[in-house]
Amino acid sequence: MYVYDEHDRQLAAERVAQFRDQTERALAGELAEDEFLPLRLQNGLYIQRLAPMLRICVPYGMLRSNQLRRLARITRDYDKGYAHFTTRQNVQLNWPALEDVPDILAELAEVEMHANQTSGNCIRNTTTDQFSGVQADEITDPRPYCEIIRQWSTFHPEFAFLPRKFKVAVNASEHTDRAAIQVHDIGLQMVRNEAGELGFRVHVGGGLGRTPMVGPVIRQFLPELDLLTYLEAVLRVYNRYGRRDNKFKARIKILVKALTPEGFAEKVEAEWQHIKDSPTRLTREAIERTQSYFTEPDYAALDNATDLLATQRFEHRGFDQWLTHNVDSHKKPGYAIVNLTLKKTGTPPGDVTDQQLEQIADLADEYSFGEIRVTHHQNVVLADVRQDQLLELWHAITPMGFATANLNTLTDVICCPGGDFCALANAKSIPVAEAIQRKFDNLDYLYDLGNIDLNISGCMNACGHHHVGNIGVLGVDKKGDEFYQISLGGSSHHDASIGKILGPSFARDEMPEVISKIIDVYVDKRTEEETFLDTYRRVGIDPFKERVYA
Repeated sequence: MYVYDEHDRQLAAERVAQFRDQTERALAGELAEDEFLPLRLQNGLYIQRLAPMLRICVPYGMLRSNQLRRLARITRDYDKGYAHFTTRQNVQLNWPALEDVPDILAELAEVEMHANQTSGNCIRNTTTDQFSGVQADEITDPRPYCEIIRQWSTFHPEFAFLPRKFKVAVNASEHTDRAAIQVHDIGLQMVRNEAGELGFRVHVGGGLGRTPMVGPVIRQFLPELDLLTYLEAVLRVYNRYGRRDNKFKARIKILVKALTPEGFAEKVEAEWQHIKDSPTRLTREAIERTQSYFTEPDYAALDNATDLLATQRFEHRGFDQWLTHNVDSHKKPGYAIVNLTLKKTGTPPGDVTDQQLEQIADLADEYSFGEIRVTHHQNVVLADVRQDQLLELWHAITPMGFATANLNTLTDVICCPGGDFCALANAKSIPVAEAIQRKFDNLDYLYDLGNIDLNISGCMNACGHHHVGNIGVLGVDKKGDEFYQISLGGSSHHDASIGKILGPSFARDEMPEVISKIIDVYVDKRTEEETFLDTYRRVGIDPFKERVYA
């Protein structure tokens, strides 16, 4: 993974010193709140319902074990002993004191971490597939390109104050999209043209929030070396024409819709012609230099442990379930990708204690070359585990709470912190997630239902990505009371779609039974091998509406 050079270290240190001075002046009353606001936001600091919240950047979801141990210590020393993994592969602290934030940032800088541009109207953390570099079907490893985008976008003076926040995601798998690229401001799908040349299919104008949209394709093939100049052209058009008079209409998706994708693409192409051969254009040397950081670990020469795993599966039913649902195939013979689930019933999705952070760091050192990946679904991945060590690992993680074999099932819920913490939330998300998990706390039944994405957001900002859940739950306010609106049919994958609202909202205590009725319709209507989304798309929303509101 990428390692800071001297330039990176100097930049991080200067940024910490700068923010320390800004914070001291704000606490002394020398900076008004409206002056301090944009400064703290671009250092990841929010003021939430009960306390400040600090969002720490995890570029494209990659962490080293020493970084995880530092996060554990920070949560213990400066917070309440736990952290939260977000849907953008970042880490949030929910209880830091404002005066401690510069010290936290200084501690992060010591292990090559930061909170730069995790908030504010700037280019946020670039995300990608958590299996990048180890999956067999990817066109190439997308992480070097994410790192190139990170370096280009960090403190870019032209894009520091955009009309609104801006998010980029990259995907390289041919058959699946775990990065949800079509619901980002810019989504990049790595492709090869007929000549075999590497490049990108460019989606622009996707996003969720108040006006959810799937991003249309504005360029079918962008040559690899033109990545940054084309992104710069897109950002320039947005900066020039994006609305600043109304924050609810300021995202790039509104501009793309107003101009039409074709009209927006024309403006981008015209702008690009002026800058495509500028010094920002990538060189082969620059790409190869970045790729040199993402070398393969010291894999052993192994054969697939097929016979061993078959015997172990037979002897341990729990291991068999875990292996089937939480372990994925690896490009290297004899290795596997292991998903550590953070969705044990009774634990807020994505939350992890300081002790668990240290446990994960130890597991990474023992089983996965000291590397950890944070996922879009708020879980954690050990990407390089030997197959002959899987049973040993399963025994180790079971008492830690990481072995719940519910990955991609109904109880593997994506969930924002909601009204328990967020000042913007209309309703709490965490209690709804837990109530649904308890209602469906039967693994055999979950396996029979198959893959179902259930996403919960506490407000229209959609941090829980409810619009693209097969089942989406949105917290709404009704005269001071918390209610929940259901949507069906969303998807964040290659077949991306926005869910359709089922009807009037429900009280919190009704939610488990409402979800149960929705599942009953699916079970009644499905054909063999159909997923929930397949059935919904075939039968439509009416059967679900009739059952739920009967």
